[in-house]
Amino acid sequence: MLVGYSSSSEEEEEDGEGNGSEAAAKKTRRRTRSCSRKPVEEDRDGFPANKKMKVEDVIPKTRLPLPGCLLDMFPDEDDPQTEDSSLHGGRVRSFKHERGNWATYVYSPYHPEEEFEELLEELLSAAGTRGLVLTPQEEFHLSLSQTVVLRHHWIQPFTRSLGTGLARCRRFVCSAERLKIYCNAERTRTFLGMEVSCGHVQLLDLVRVVDETMTEFQLETFYKDPSFHVSLAWCVGDVTEDMKEMSEELQSLVDSREGGPFSLVLDCAEVRCRTGNKTFRFPLEDQT
Repeated sequence: MLVGYSSSSEEEEEDGEGNGSEAAAKKTRRRTRSCSRKPVEEDRDGFPANKKMKVEDVIPKTRLPLPGCLLDMFPDEDDPQTEDSSLHGGRVRSFKHERGNWATYVYSPYHPEEEFEELLEELLSAAGTRGLVLTPQEEFHLSLSQTVVLRHHWIQPFTRSLGTGLARCRRFVCSAERLKIYCNAERTRTFLGMEVSCGHVQLLDLVRVVDETMTEFQLETFYKDPSFHVSLAWCVGDVTEDMKEMSEELQSLVDSREGGPFSLVLDCAEVRCRTGNKTFRFPLEDQT
């Protein structure tokens, strides 16, 4: 038996006769949907923008940790230990600690001899009997600059400039015999020092060289009329008047040594620059 199948065109014609309006409506809706679709935006790489954003979201946004040496070089400025005066014998900073700022000063070191150490113990003991507790210096030196602030990236050019200037300076000896009382500009510490009596001119020559470098970097220069000295001990606060009252008694200990008055002799064979935890040394030329 042969069965005749109608073609799709025939079915459409038949359906069209019965449902012409419905078919036309479907075609119109299909056209509307296809035309209403928005074109997919592509970026300059040729990828759909919405798909690329999803890829970027998958990539973790992480940063590599800094090496420990760099973290130690620039400690956090909010570190409470750097500002706690109780951790520094009651001493107060002249300026706030900030990351990248390095406290810097220039000086000539003094290496104490046995007689000096004995004298210092007697001076501290005598002051203690008068109710004044003095703390000996951790190290002894003669300052050739004020304490200034260097940015870390200045250290290399600063020390290079300093070394160039000091290369023409010669070694010499200076001495100190008289005690003198000093107080810092902030009036937060008082010092017992021994003032230089010989070698003042040569020390001024060194200061001129140091000041040239300070001026080059727009930093504060040394005092106009400096009293060169080696600080022996200190205490917190301004106790200048109290120390002056006992200065004669303390000076008598210096003058009444068995071998005669004590003289602090400082061999200025080198100049040093301390910046942060780094120390740079500049040897002076020997006398010919």
